[in-house]
Amino acid sequence: MNLATLFPFAAGALFAGALLLAGSAHAGNQKEEQLADSVRLALASAIRDSRPPKPVLRDAAARARYEAWFAEMSTRLAKRIPDLLSRTEFLETLWYESTRAGLDPGLVLGLIQVESAYRKYAISIAGARGYMQVMPFWTKVIGDSDRRMLFNMQTNLRYGCSILRMYIDMEKGNLYLALGRYNGSRGKPQYPNAVLAAWKRWEFKPGA
Repeated sequence: MNLATLFPFAAGALFAGALLLAGSAHAGNQKEEQLADSVRLALASAIRDSRPPKPVLRDAAARARYEAWFAEMSTRLAKRIPDLLSRTEFLETLWYESTRAGLDPGLVLGLIQVESAYRKYAISIAGARGYMQVMPFWTKVIGDSDRRMLFNMQTNLRYGCSILRMYIDMEKGNLYLALGRYNGSRGKPQYPNAVLAAWKRWEFKPGA
């Protein structure tokens, strides 16, 4: 995917010092917003979907691509998540949650790199939690009061992916603005540029 084509207005800043500092986190402060009832209910429905986070790929070509993606990402993540079982569970869940939300898994990996540097129990100064640095107020938005669940891997990834998908829809497909909204910095370039650069790093290019 050519990010410069998708986001020409950000291309100049995309790579200028934006390959992120390994091990650093740049979580922002998602802002609580007034959501239309239809949006809130759709978000709640997406998060409460209880299907298991396992890839179901009946097409041989799709399965081959997934297996190639998994092998490559597992190798790349080995230093960040050394335990093979934990890394396998993380990647299976990330692939499932990102694709069910209509997101590129590489985008979600890049966002996690920026937000938490792959730290499951990361907490920002603002109180955002977990891999995708989800703010606790979201548990109230969908009627679930147990904030501790945001440290659960699947719950955190589901919230994060569902929230980002909602923002992309709210911004009519403009990922640059949606990323800013996710971070609570809509209209400012630093965070979207950082995530887009990280996405470029985590893009899967079979055969490359």
